[in-house]
This record gives sequence, structure tokens and C-alpha cells, in this order.
Amino acid sequence: MVARYATPHVVTADAVEFIRFCYARRRVGWPELYDEMCAVASRGLFRGWGPDELAGHGIGFGLFEMPRLAVTVVDIVAEDRARMKGAIVASSSRRSPAVA
Repeated sequence: MVARYATPHVVTADAVEFIRFCYARRRVGWPELYDEMCAVASRGLFRGWGPDELAGHGIGFGLFEMPRLAVTVVDIVAEDRARMKGAIVASSSRRSPAVA
């Protein structure tokens, strides 16, 4: 028997855009966001792409792909939340102090 190695999982920039699109539609965590992603894919709401097109970009909705998808989604959402939090802190520190 020949050992087979899994191909590396690659999530494209378009896949990241898809995840952000779904999160912007419904700001919920995993697994509720998975439901939103499935709904968006089944209706082709993101660039007209369905599950087959998204699979070509690293988004798989199957049972065996779910753990990897969950990690990817949680990482992207956490990164976006941290970026937004940093932007809010930066903008509030630039405000002039209130005059008493």
C-alpha cells in the first residue's frame, strides 16, 4: 500500500471574502455562521457562487471538511473583530478632550 498525503488546505482570498460577506449579513458565531454560509451558498448570494464554486476556493460544507472550516471561520472572524476593536480605540484616542 502506498501512503498518500493530503493536499494542503488552501483558502483563497475570495473564500475569505465569502466568510466576511456571510458574517456581515449575520453577526453570529460558529455554528450559527455555518448555517448562514450554507444558506448564502445554496442561494448563490455571493457572486452567484454555489457550493461547487466555493469548494474550488477552499470552502467545503461536508462533514469531513467542517472542522477545518470551523477553524478558518473562527480565525477570520477573530481577526476582523480585533481589527475593528483596534480601529475604535485608535479613533477614540484621536478625539480632543471634552471641554468642562
